[in-house]
Amino acid sequence: MNKEGSGKSSSADSQPKNDTKTRKRGGSNELSLEIREIRKEEAEGASELISRLKRLNGEFDPLLKTPRTLDSDSLKVLRQAMESKNFVVLVAVQGKDKIVGIIKADLKDRIFYEPRKEGAIVEFYILPEFRRGSLGNDLLNAMVDKLKKRGAVLITAEFPSQNEIARKFYSKLGFRSLTNVYAKSF
Repeated sequence: MNKEGSGKSSSADSQPKNDTKTRKRGGSNELSLEIREIRKEEAEGASELISRLKRLNGEFDPLLKTPRTLDSDSLKVLRQAMESKNFVVLVAVQGKDKIVGIIKADLKDRIFYEPRKEGAIVEFYILPEFRRGSLGNDLLNAMVDKLKKRGAVLITAEFPSQNEIARKFYSKLGFRSLTNVYAKSF
């Protein structure tokens, strides 16, 4: 899509920006999954996964309740990230066009700390029927590779503090708690 979202794109827009990873998922109905940078024409489908993630986060804590404008806000924020050099957005695609997973990271300059260049994973969602395999690891590893190529030497992940599944996933991969955010509603 162009900046106005008309859906028109050049052939260069429909090609992956960099390297991709294709793998097969088991069984007799082997399905090809490709992990790659998002394409402009995929923004709407991918933003639906971000909305699902935010609704899931709301189940962990009432302070993460989503607004009625969630779907349009998700699309707007995703399009902004796709236009920015400070974000990386990868998708897992089944077949030609079914987006089954998304991971988005923010490149940050930690001006008060060393190492200064941080890749912060701020969105990570996989459709339930594609979980429990290696897709989560594959998406995360692809993102870590992209962030390292962009200069990040510290990779962080943000998720609700009561999301025990996410905590165990990242801990198993060597991540540890770095900061805490406490909240009180008034």
